[in-house]
Amino acid sequence: MIMKSDSDQTMSRLVYERLKNLLNDGKLRPGQFMDLNVLGAELGMSRTPLRDALIRLEAEGFVTVFPRRGVLVNALELGDIRDLYEVIGALEAQAVLSALPGLGKEGIARMRELDASMRRALDDDDFSRYYDDNLRFHDIYLERSGNGELLRTVRTMKERLYDFPRRKAYVREWEAASCGEHAELVRLLESGDGPAAAAYVRDVHWSFAVQEPFVTRYYFALGRDREGR
Repeated sequence: MIMKSDSDQTMSRLVYERLKNLLNDGKLRPGQFMDLNVLGAELGMSRTPLRDALIRLEAEGFVTVFPRRGVLVNALELGDIRDLYEVIGALEAQAVLSALPGLGKEGIARMRELDASMRRALDDDDFSRYYDDNLRFHDIYLERSGNGELLRTVRTMKERLYDFPRRKAYVREWEAASCGEHAELVRLLESGDGPAAAAYVRDVHWSFAVQEPFVTRYYFALGRDREGR
């Protein structure tokens, strides 16, 4: 087996992060085929780190590699979103159960502070701050779950949902409802009822059936409005 050097691994990671930024910024659009020769020239990279980065992105669901045709940036369809919600809900429910014994008053208080900060961000029409605080809120219990693989998997799936590309518009009613759900989760955690908190995360907060009306407006209605369709 040929082992990659540290420099090769570092270069592949840098290319991977650069491609993720291009996806986030909308410079690589869903449904678009990448020209690897052009992309390699633009990035100033050889084919090897570019290939390694694309293999990783394909494994994570961001692209599909077609031999001799190129690389397709995958579109995020409604079925994909449903599947991601189901898996994230199950994983976050487990994280809640694992994290609760070590969450403590400090962790719960921090979650309450972040939920309040999200509400203020909505009042200020600052979705960027809301988005960052939302991720931090969930990371409180994800990081305390003690499961690094779970944490990495959930973060990658959320990148597919949120950074594909990162949308500037948002559905205010959805974000307000999410804050209410956060407050209920905090209440359940504070009561020490781990099973109820885990079920709430899975069956309400990350339930596709519950969230589908908002999902449809956010991912599809907003996109059509921006593109004039």
